[in-house]
Amino acid sequence: MPESISFYFDFSSPYGYLAAQQIDGIAARHGREVAWRPMLLGAVFKHTGVQPIVDIPMKGDYSRHDLARGARRIGVPFVWPKTFPIFSVPASRAVYWLDAEDPVAARGLSKALFTAAFGKGLDISTPESVAKIAGDQGHGPQSVLDALQAQEVKDRLRGEVEGAIEKGVFGSPFFFVDGEPFWGFDRLADVEHWLESGGW
Repeated sequence: MPESISFYFDFSSPYGYLAAQQIDGIAARHGREVAWRPMLLGAVFKHTGVQPIVDIPMKGDYSRHDLARGARRIGVPFVWPKTFPIFSVPASRAVYWLDAEDPVAARGLSKALFTAAFGKGLDISTPESVAKIAGDQGHGPQSVLDALQAQEVKDRLRGEVEGAIEKGVFGSPFFFVDGEPFWGFDRLADVEHWLESGGW
């Protein structure tokens, strides 16, 4: 079996939202699976000393325009969340809790959380909001709330974030294809070309 594509993202990343709409389709066209890996950009920023692009003068204005344009290009809704930046710890923990039992369901929850945040502009920053969205996906809200406080779930997220940083993940979205790193929504064309060509 070909190696899975690693897809690292933060639920607070609007470019991660756009990438989440396309990465599975790209992978499927080339017989690949995708390992969805939530991470926390806040921890990364402590290492890199940078700040979110939307907070940088001039770049912030451009990125807001670019994000809306990118969403129009791929035909998905785009709405700035009511709360931004998003505190993404609860959402990330919920996904890793579910991933331990059912990675396919965890991917479905990831997509639902991204759609709620950037497709509908809803708040996904609280345990209660995450539990509600998970409940809409068929997962018991109370089970989700309990899982968010479980030490093994907290440890899983912490380990995933540390592992991502060790691998050199410094932004969202970030992909590894056959060990090759690609950063950014605008690198999806390169990801697909790599899969088509076998690398260069």
